[in-house]
Amino acid sequence: MRVRLTINGEARQLEVDPRQSLLDVLRETLDLTGTKKGCNQGACGACTILLDGQRVLSCLTLAVMHEGARVTTIEGLAKGEELHPLQAAFIEHDGFQCGYCTPGQIMSGVGCIAEGHACSAQEIRFWMSGNICRCGAYPGIVAAIADAAAKSGR
Repeated sequence: MRVRLTINGEARQLEVDPRQSLLDVLRETLDLTGTKKGCNQGACGACTILLDGQRVLSCLTLAVMHEGARVTTIEGLAKGEELHPLQAAFIEHDGFQCGYCTPGQIMSGVGCIAEGHACSAQEIRFWMSGNICRCGAYPGIVAAIADAAAKSGR
């Protein structure tokens, strides 16, 4: 099937298998490998992207369901060499260890801030609970999101 998507600001027209997840289209068709395949069951959050500005687990949605949608992946956050404020905050607050979950954590954090769910550490932990970090970098992740939210005025 043919599907039109705007991915990281670039309009794309793709031929995809109607059974293909958005995650697999991003990784296998478009070589955007920043979005990670963790559990492939929607339980870990490693595949979190923004779909029309909303947090979505890309492993649980079919690409053909999103004709005309705007998709933002971790590769689309920075503006050239300038990191997105949350990317910079993750570095400043050491919000990662092995790094595997980091793209999903950052994408979910961007959504969390945009949704207005970053007013306290407790609220951030609650709204980020779908993103698993096996290394236990949660204190740095929460601090990074809180810092980026404060700097953005949210």
